[in-house]
Amino acid sequence: MAPPRSLAGAAIAAAAAAIVLSCLFYRRKCARLAARVREVEASLVAAAEKVAAERRGRVRAQQSLRRALSQQEPRSDEARPAKATAPASYPLAPIGTVQSCFSTRNGTPRQPLVVTLARATVALDPARVPAAALEGLASYSHCWILYVFHLNTDLDKLWKDPARSKLKAKVRVPRLKGGKMGVLATRSPHRPNPIGLSVAKVEAVDGHALLLSGVDLVDGTPVLDIKPYLPYSDSVKGAAVPNWLEVDGALAVESVHFSEHFISALPTCWMHVKQSLYASADEFQDLIKQVLSWDIRSISQRTRPHQVSMEADANGHCGEGTDDDHSDAGHCGVVYHLHLEGIDVSYRIDQGSNIVVEDAALLPDVVQKRHGYLAWRDKLGSSVL
Repeated sequence: MAPPRSLAGAAIAAAAAAIVLSCLFYRRKCARLAARVREVEASLVAAAEKVAAERRGRVRAQQSLRRALSQQEPRSDEARPAKATAPASYPLAPIGTVQSCFSTRNGTPRQPLVVTLARATVALDPARVPAAALEGLASYSHCWILYVFHLNTDLDKLWKDPARSKLKAKVRVPRLKGGKMGVLATRSPHRPNPIGLSVAKVEAVDGHALLLSGVDLVDGTPVLDIKPYLPYSDSVKGAAVPNWLEVDGALAVESVHFSEHFISALPTCWMHVKQSLYASADEFQDLIKQVLSWDIRSISQRTRPHQVSMEADANGHCGEGTDDDHSDAGHCGVVYHLHLEGIDVSYRIDQGSNIVVEDAALLPDVVQKRHGYLAWRDKLGSSVL
């Protein structure tokens, strides 16, 4: 039997050997892990260099494409010098569509925020813009909408044959009662590029949809971009406008009244309206009053009152005038039409700018494909639509 001291020494020696082996295994493992880390770091550097090279390649390809397009585009002798390298065009595609209470241009406000009850939804295209792109927009009170004047009658000429489009350098301005002003000094939709800019109140956001109020957008308008309104930079202190824009009430009417026939006809029509952005017929009537509180007729209609057919009313532009001068005629015999939320609202206006809303009738084959008031009500919280 071995003495106790010999057993203790052997145990200590075994423990020391085990520790040495553990240290060796640990060092080898650390070395393998360090080598693996170096390999991963090297692969990440190589991947980053590859991505940067691909990005540089795409930039060069895009620049080459722009130069090629610029060279292929027909040039006029005066429009551009021979060495110009600016691209002829940029590819733009709508990211969404406006679903508005205004189904025609006639009646759509000429400026945003004038009709506070004017509502619309912007439905984004899920294939182009994920719903997460709207995250945070509900925290802003207002936003900018960039869009296309898609109902302009001169779009084909403007895009297919710009040299022969004969874009008018001056347009008739409603506030000047038909007087002309340079197109770039106005908000006319007939511009060198038919792009509109409008500010609107953000009411709610739901998935791919955005609810706005105070809009001046017609139904079906293609939306190019949405940007938040920033008061510290978008509102310019001391900004000045021409005197003709400061005339108060230039387009305001004297009064708006509703006939008994209209008051009895509206509830019947309202029963058949689906997916409306308005909670009741009374609120819808308030919208009508706000819209008609500004003379929505075109310059030619004001200078020469005339009946407008439904088809012309849907496709005509309320801001265009005529080059002829006409004396003011009696208005009472002319019936005008306003299309809102699938309802045809007919009214008359006299020489004293007093409006009488006479009738309401359902428009045929109108299908509203959008979130209605009930779908938005829970999203609005404490705010009141």
